[in-house]
Amino acid sequence: FTQTTSSAIKGAIQLGIGYTVGNLTSKPDRDVLMQDFYVVESVFLPSEGSNLTPAHHYPDFRFKTYAPLAFRYFRELFGIKPDDYLYSICSEPLIELSNPGASGSLFFVTSGDEFIIKTVQHKEAEFLQKLLPGYYMNLNQNPRTLLPKFYGLYCVQSGGINIRIVVMNNVLPRALKMHFTYDLKGSTYKRRASRKEREKSNPTFKDLDFLQDMHEGLYFDSETHSALMKTLQRDCRVLESFKIMDYSLLLGIHILNSNMKEREGECSQSASDAKRHGGQKVLYSTAMESIQGPGKSGDSITTEKTNTMGGIPAKSHKGEKLLLFMGIIDILQSYRLMKKLEHSWKALVYDGDTVSVHRPSFYADRFLKFMNARVFKKVQALKPSPSKKRCNSITALKAASQEIVCAVSQEWKDEKHGILAEGQSYASLDEEVLGSNHQPDLVPSTPSLFEAASLATTLSSSSLNADDHCPHDQPTLYSS
Repeated sequence: FTQTTSSAIKGAIQLGIGYTVGNLTSKPDRDVLMQDFYVVESVFLPSEGSNLTPAHHYPDFRFKTYAPLAFRYFRELFGIKPDDYLYSICSEPLIELSNPGASGSLFFVTSGDEFIIKTVQHKEAEFLQKLLPGYYMNLNQNPRTLLPKFYGLYCVQSGGINIRIVVMNNVLPRALKMHFTYDLKGSTYKRRASRKEREKSNPTFKDLDFLQDMHEGLYFDSETHSALMKTLQRDCRVLESFKIMDYSLLLGIHILNSNMKEREGECSQSASDAKRHGGQKVLYSTAMESIQGPGKSGDSITTEKTNTMGGIPAKSHKGEKLLLFMGIIDILQSYRLMKKLEHSWKALVYDGDTVSVHRPSFYADRFLKFMNARVFKKVQALKPSPSKKRCNSITALKAASQEIVCAVSQEWKDEKHGILAEGQSYASLDEEVLGSNHQPDLVPSTPSLFEAASLATTLSSSSLNADDHCPHDQPTLYSS
């Protein structure tokens, strides 16, 4: 199949999905049961057609659908109607994207921009299948997430070759120009875009590039900032509970007040978009909805005449108005033996803490710390008036850190009590995390006492740095 053109792959995908989703409509709606996650349906589509399947111009192939009822439930949860799903994927040719990652996967996007179709390796497909029950539980508890939204997992078999594909949400709409795109892991070791990447028309930059280009970070109003950080924290805890790491935050930055020519180009683009299939103008799971829930998507900015495409409003340190699009990507890397080995030898050669492969809890903490300290900032901190600066910054930080520490102590009091009662040492906690026999629990585990303490210390030290010349106002947080 690798010899065959990508058009044969695209055609087989469209035929297969058309057949299975059409087939599903005859099945009654019911609750998802545990066994539904393990069902694999298979259909043979010969090129001459059969009494069930249409004739086609591609080589004969078999099409497998994994957990069809579970994925139907996920699509419903994300508000995707079966006929919209079919229309988006099957009505017009899929567009192949130049490969954005090092994974060697093929990427296709539907012509209306809604869905990304990505080829995955056997191990990743297997891992996604194992993830489904926990993924289902997590989405039920909390549909606001920046984790990938999986809409289907399929396999095309032809001529002895298997091509596994996953259908996901498209994080970066093509209808808006992304002036900057970053893939951020919170690691600095070798995290700079290659020369080859920089030569592309829309390069994807990395952590060191971000620190260089956007050294002041990106600014949000406090409500958006806290919604964003809460969502990221929850998502990272879920990934940690699945022993997942090496994921990235894909961040697209669209500058709103950039030159007029581009704006005109966008208008004509969005006009042609509007003529498309009704109701699919804005992507299903916009960045704004991912952090605030569907009720609030972009209320604060709908007053402007711009079509925001569900981007999150922000400002640069220069005061430029931005729209941000983001999502956590590459989560199908589980922390297995290979990764452990890769980390141990890298740690011998380099400083272990800057290497991007790490154990999941460390990875999540470093990722969150980077997002909170270097990337996403609250807008009040931008330019307070000089006279009020001293007291305001201290009291605001004091209040904020006090508030978080209270929440921290409240939330983790029970666990603290449990840990003290069992007299568990950090070493034994680590063994527990790293023990291979330890099953990843499906419910995100609560952060440990140690993380709580380190969070409080981080906060107190950051509030001290904010104003060195007010020593009498230091928040007394070291005790916590």
